[in-house]
Amino acid sequence: MSKHFEDARYYLGRAAEHAKAGVVEELEPVEARVKELVGREEEEPEPSRLDKLQADLKELEERAEGEAREAVASARKRVAEYRGKDAAAE
Repeated sequence: MSKHFEDARYYLGRAAEHAKAGVVEELEPVEARVKELVGREEEEPEPSRLDKLQADLKELEERAEGEAREAVASARKRVAEYRGKDAAAE
């Protein structure tokens, strides 16, 4: 196939993608209005398994972060106490 035909095919595909995006963008308000009139408001979709798993992982990460901070604070406190006792014994 000639390079010119390949280029033309590529640009026709791009033009079709842009035309589709333009039509969708122009019709969104119409679609929303029709759904409102018909009474079919969009419902929030239930979270997918992936979304649930990501939320669980985020929660675990935050909890582990908190526990790590508590452990570091406790260790610092014990080190400070130990150093205080060690200095008093001298």
